[in-house]
Amino acid sequence: MSERTRVVIVDDHPMVAEGIQSILESFDDLEVLATLSNGREAIGYLKNNDVDVVLMDLNMPDLGGLTATEIILESKPDTHILILTMHDSPEYISTALSHGARGYVLKDVPTDEIKTAIDTVMRGERYLCTGAKGSLEPEEGEEKREQLTSREQTVLLQLAQGKSNKEVALELNISVRTVETHRKNIKRKLDISSTAGLTRYAIEHGVVQGTGLGI
Repeated sequence: MSERTRVVIVDDHPMVAEGIQSILESFDDLEVLATLSNGREAIGYLKNNDVDVVLMDLNMPDLGGLTATEIILESKPDTHILILTMHDSPEYISTALSHGARGYVLKDVPTDEIKTAIDTVMRGERYLCTGAKGSLEPEEGEEKREQLTSREQTVLLQLAQGKSNKEVALELNISVRTVETHRKNIKRKLDISSTAGLTRYAIEHGVVQGTGLGI
């Protein structure tokens, strides 16, 4: 029998968390390690535990899901974070994805869809439930571009100034591996394959002067 997928639920409503836990524990290939009430608890838990999938609510006291997602992925970029929320606006969805979430599921979906979402992100694919996908449908002839996170913008600025991965890591007090991950994600999101292309993009969009990305 293959190893079970290790799941953590982060939601400040105990009844919601317990309901989701009950659903997930009915599947033999899932293991719910913990239910936590805010992003800060999630960050602390993941520092000391290996987790495959985090089901993360957005609006929570002390520290919300978006900030927690970005901080968690700084130290554990292989963690699959799946947003589970009631908010279906395009702004929430696109922002969550830009912060590194691998999927977005609304709380009113059929219970089996949460399991489908977990299986999908574990395969390395992105998952959007029907309601979220519909909110992000581009206008005819318009192509949606995934936005850079604030940390990715900072890394892009450093790279555009000609700094090496090691120099960026020292400047931002992060590991070289984390810089490499950011660099890979930046190239993917901007559809740019070379460092020269990143520098050219940064100049064209005013990043080198620190005026923001404008995307």
